[in-house]
Amino acid sequence: MKEDIDTLKDDWLTDNSIAFWEEYLEREYLTQYPNAHIVLLRPSMSFMLGQTPDPLTLKEALPNFSRTSHIFLPINDCRNPALAEGGSHWSLLLVSVVDEVAFHYDSMHPSNASSAALTAEKMSTLLGKKLVLKDLEDSPQQENSSDCGVFVCILMKHLLLEKLLKAARGEKIGMSMANKQVDANKVRKEMLGIIESFRREGERRRRYAAILLAQSFDYS
Repeated sequence: MKEDIDTLKDDWLTDNSIAFWEEYLEREYLTQYPNAHIVLLRPSMSFMLGQTPDPLTLKEALPNFSRTSHIFLPINDCRNPALAEGGSHWSLLLVSVVDEVAFHYDSMHPSNASSAALTAEKMSTLLGKKLVLKDLEDSPQQENSSDCGVFVCILMKHLLLEKLLKAARGEKIGMSMANKQVDANKVRKEMLGIIESFRREGERRRRYAAILLAQSFDYS
């Protein structure tokens, strides 16, 4: 949607923008690691999980976590179930199922502390494990009021590619993001560039399909 693309330029990212980023990471990177059992939960499902009194009622709608090692959850501070696109701040919760720890990365610490704690509690119920919440105060901090979603996207990518997927089996991973430099404008340009490349690829495929269709009529 045009609205979602426009927010990537200089505004607060929408659910769809973050969901697109998760899908991109899955398609471009996670597919190369078939033995990695990592889930990137979409913002809408994370929000639903945090708002549902009994998270076990969502089990059929959620991925099967029985073999999952880590779960990424974008956290929104909206508390109104009727406003799935509401809220004013994003943060990132990374659940290490194997270690029974939920790491919280908040670029305006501690703005989303209560929302993260609530979601971690719901995940504990869902997984049947008592998760320990670690609110990482040394997470990179944004310098304005609109980059929180961008920070979620870049931290998600870094944690996934530079920590989880690079770690040897059984290796203990340091999950702190202290001293990680985040260039929000660069990330916004990267995301817009990815969308543009997908648009061009879509146009190329449509043109190719049209040529094939025209040729099939010529042969008939």
